[in-house]
Amino acid sequence: MNSQGKTSRLGVFLLLLLIAEAVLILLSWILSAMRVDGVRSLLSGEGVRWFFGNFTSMVASPWLAWLMLMLIALGCLQKCGLIGQPHTSYRDRMALRLTIVFLVLYVGVVLLLTAVPHAVLLSSTGSLFPSPFSRSMIPILSFGIILVSITFGLVSGRFQKLSDIVDALSFGCRKGAPLFIFYILLIQFYESLRFVF
Repeated sequence: MNSQGKTSRLGVFLLLLLIAEAVLILLSWILSAMRVDGVRSLLSGEGVRWFFGNFTSMVASPWLAWLMLMLIALGCLQKCGLIGQPHTSYRDRMALRLTIVFLVLYVGVVLLLTAVPHAVLLSSTGSLFPSPFSRSMIPILSFGIILVSITFGLVSGRFQKLSDIVDALSFGCRKGAPLFIFYILLIQFYESLRFVF
């Protein structure tokens, strides 16, 4: 599917989320006026204060950080040329070998931080779930993809200057910018549901 089709479909989801939020606001007001137990109105003083006072803390969640990191990593992977292109030149093959070495080293470091007894990223009971490792799986994966992508891009010659690396790191966020709008509306609707009910 082309990018215009994806943007159009995302636009429909955004519109549906806006309609759902509007319906929830009206429904909360009606149910609150009918004195239904456990329902708070988003149009009451309490609801308006909650919405404006907590908006930033609702949006600034780990989900937003994970979304940003995944977009950065996937954009960098796409820009470096590691996937989706044949690696027939000598320079590409050399870059691929060096990238595999860096990947193995990175996986080795992660294993040392998680797999050995009393590892730093294990929980206090020695388990992986829940632990600092389980809470940081998305950043660990994203940083690994970024490391591999930059290594391949530099060695293959696709990244010539520092500005090429910065462009690759920001490429995913530029392409995925509509997802940030979707995220904000989705998290706001979810938190509004939790407030009302």
